[in-house]
Amino acid sequence: MQETSHSSKSYAIETEPFYLETGDEIRMFEAAASAQLPVMLKGPTGCGKTRFVEYMAFKLKRPLITVACHEDLFASDLIGRYILKNDETVWVDGPLTRAVRMGAICYLDEVVEARKDTTVVIHPLTDNRRTLSIDKKGEVVQAHPMFQMVISYNPGYQSVLKDLKQSTRQRFVALSFDYPNPDQETRIVATEGNVDPDTAARLVTLAGKIRNIREQGLSEGASTRLLIYAAMLIRHGIPFNAACTAAMCQPLTDDDCLQETLDDLIEDLM
Repeated sequence: MQETSHSSKSYAIETEPFYLETGDEIRMFEAAASAQLPVMLKGPTGCGKTRFVEYMAFKLKRPLITVACHEDLFASDLIGRYILKNDETVWVDGPLTRAVRMGAICYLDEVVEARKDTTVVIHPLTDNRRTLSIDKKGEVVQAHPMFQMVISYNPGYQSVLKDLKQSTRQRFVALSFDYPNPDQETRIVATEGNVDPDTAARLVTLAGKIRNIREQGLSEGASTRLLIYAAMLIRHGIPFNAACTAAMCQPLTDDDCLQETLDDLIEDLM
């Protein structure tokens, strides 16, 4: 039997991601990393949670391994499995095991989407033990001193079926995220979307209006990510109203009445 190995260099963030701090989240994350504490990021879709983790991985000079969680994510997908390769049985570490061995940040994005019996495997890594059990190999891996567990989820999607167990939640330091204030968001959209500040400000104004009508049936407001998409379309020659419709309004709802309301909000800014 053989094992495959991975270099930490392949998971390094080489270029500094653009991130605009909105509170004291950088200092809090740095303190948690120094204390070997796991971190939970809470906030709406597209508000910058993933970008924040990328920025912190760059700032702390640590590899970053990201897992997009889903309902078919099994423990073996995180830990690893034996596979046949060239007539040999080869053990292949999963992303969690690779992070534990190399001292990377392991980021489980939208962790509530994963199977509850899968998330239990991270528990020994989020307390004083800092160990990972690989039952198929009869191995217990002690986490590298630089290893850190980070998870994220959107509280707006909480339900009886999709929520974090208290036994999981109470193992993490929690950082709350929200959409940036208008001035900050304008700067982010202008920088990331590569558009002028006036265009960015109009997009942010529209997003604010959309977020204010959530009670009319929208499950989510327009995310900062969608504003950046709209800005990128505008930069590539798409008219403002068409870009907003394609990048901000259509992704939010299929309801015709809500679409008319969103179209009216766009027209008000023309």
